[in-house]
Amino acid sequence: MASYNKVILMGNLVRDPELRVTSGGLSICKFTVASSRTTRDKDGNSKDETTFVDVECFSKQADTVAKFFSKGKPILVEGRLRLNEWESSTGEKRSKLLVVLESFSFVGTRRDSEENNYASVTPPSRESQKPAAFEEDTAVAVGAGSDEDVPF
Repeated sequence: MASYNKVILMGNLVRDPELRVTSGGLSICKFTVASSRTTRDKDGNSKDETTFVDVECFSKQADTVAKFFSKGKPILVEGRLRLNEWESSTGEKRSKLLVVLESFSFVGTRRDSEENNYASVTPPSRESQKPAAFEEDTAVAVGAGSDEDVPF
């Protein structure tokens, strides 16, 4: 049977991320994202519905999230659902769904980015991602020849 497990959320952190490091050196960061939706009731009154989702991330992503995010900051999260099951101290079986982070994006205003030094981890522009061979070929194609070479 085929299956697909993908979650995409955008919201704000409910509290500062909690970072811990295992005895084996693995960084684990846990945080909660609040995502709101506004609906209208029968009378036309606005009503906010907020969902709180726990997120867990590991390794370098955990370190980055803990360093650059804090309570109230917006984040876009992509990941997968995982079911945690355990038995409480009273013997009750408990379970909880959470999102295991696969990737995330900084969202918000440029001002937010500057306040939190996001600029140091933003991806390079598309121009800087072009291979050198592409730039050379383009320069030759644009600069070579004269108007007489154009067939029209």
